[in-house]
This record gives sequence, C-alpha cells and structure tokens, in this order.
Amino acid sequence: MVSGMDTAIAAIRDVVGRVQDAQRREAVDDFVALFRHDAVWTTGHGKRLTGRDEIGEFTRKVLPGAMRGTTVTYELVDVLFIRPDVAAARVRQTTVSPDGTAEGSPVYVMALEDGRWLLTACQNTPVVS
Repeated sequence: MVSGMDTAIAAIRDVVGRVQDAQRREAVDDFVALFRHDAVWTTGHGKRLTGRDEIGEFTRKVLPGAMRGTTVTYELVDVLFIRPDVAAARVRQTTVSPDGTAEGSPVYVMALEDGRWLLTACQNTPVVS
C-alpha cells in the first residue's frame, strides 16, 4: 500500500525529473513553470533571483545554448518534510561537458499548492573537491 508520504515523494521526484528535462531541452518556459510565483532561486554562482519573472528573465539569458555538448542529470537524494505540504529536497546534479564532469548539490524547498509541488526556495550549489 502506498502512503501519502510515498505519493508526495514520487511527486517531488517528478518535479526533479522535470527540472532535468527542461534543462536538457533548454526549455525556459517549462523550467520557470515549476516555480511558485514568488519563489527565490540562488544560482550556483550565488546570484539571488526573486519571483518567477526574474527567474525567467535570467534563465532566458543563460539557458539557450548552454546544453550544447552537455548532459545533465538530477537525482533526488532525500526529502525532509517540514510540514505535510512543505518539503526540502536534496538533489545530486551531475553535468558532463566537453570540459569534464561537475557535480552540484541543489536544495529545493518545495510547497504543495493546488495539488502541485512547486519550487519555492532553492539553492544551486556546486560541489568543490
């Protein structure tokens, strides 16, 4: 029997997969649609973006062309439920490009709204060896 928590984790894993898919396809609108309207996103370089509009504006500048010759994978590592409708998801990001392989360790705080898990406060952090 699948519990409510299992269902929520599967839905969160689906959002992480949608992030991966949008990144791979350089699909800015699909990526931005995963965020709450007032979300906060901190890039891997420490740039803080607030709100879906600002996240979209930044993403439209950096994503198109960024995946040429590059493959990225996102894997859900674990989930901490802060409340039944708020979760912190730790993700393993692996980017393989002509320059080599890089790892990231994003944290996505997500909120359940109208039956959808949305990215709400996210930090994309590179892993430095």
